[in-house]
Amino acid sequence: MQNEDVFEFLGGTFHQDIESPEHAFEEFLRETNRVYLNDAVLFVNEFINSALTKEEKNSFIEESADGIYFPALGLEPIDWLQGITLQIETELSN
Repeated sequence: MQNEDVFEFLGGTFHQDIESPEHAFEEFLRETNRVYLNDAVLFVNEFINSALTKEEKNSFIEESADGIYFPALGLEPIDWLQGITLQIETELSN
C-alpha cells in the first residue's frame, strides 16, 4: 500500500528525535541505497498524485513526519514533500 510506504519513509526519517529536518534528510541521502531512493520517489509521487484531497495529504504528512513543525518552515506539508522528492531526484541524477 502506497500510504504505508510513505508513512514508513516519513516516520523513519523525520521522527521526533531528529536534530533538524535538514540534518535528517542529509543523513537519509547519505545512508540510503539508490534502489530505495528511486522507490521512494515513485511511491511519494503516487501519494502526491493520489485522489486524496490536499487537506488529507497535508494531515497525513504532518502525522507521519512528526519531527517537523511545518509552520516554522513556512510551507504546507505537501509542498515540502514535493521539494524533498525533487531533492532525491537530483541526488539520483548525480
